[in-house]
Amino acid sequence: MQLNLEHPDHEFLLRGADGSRALVNDRRLDRSFVVAPDRLIEDWAVADARALAPADLEPLLALDPEVVLLGTGASQVFPPAAVMAACMSRGIGIEVMNNAAAARTFNVLASEERRVVAGFVLSP
Repeated sequence: MQLNLEHPDHEFLLRGADGSRALVNDRRLDRSFVVAPDRLIEDWAVADARALAPADLEPLLALDPEVVLLGTGASQVFPPAAVMAACMSRGIGIEVMNNAAAARTFNVLASEERRVVAGFVLSP
C-alpha cells in the first residue's frame, strides 16, 4: 500500500476543530479565528454566535468570498437574522454548522478552488 503526504494547493488546511480548539496546518488555535485558503486571521473578536452582529462579519467579507462558512462551536447555533442577511444581501452564500463540519466543508471547498472564507467561534 502506498501512502502519500497530502499537499493541498492552498496554504491553510484545517486538520480538525471542535468547540474549544482547532488545528490549522500544524498550528493549534484556542481563540476564535477566520480562515481562507490563503489567509489566517487569528483572534477574531467573537465569543458567541448568538451575539454576532453584521459588523462582526467584516473581516470575512473583506476577503471577497463567494461563500461564508460559520462554525458556531461544538453544536450548530444560528446567529441573528441580520447576520445572515448581511451576506445574502451581497450575493454571498452563508452556511452555519458546528466547527467539525465547518472544518471538513472548508477543506473540500478550498480544494475545489472556491472562494471560501470560514469563521470559527471557539469557547475556552
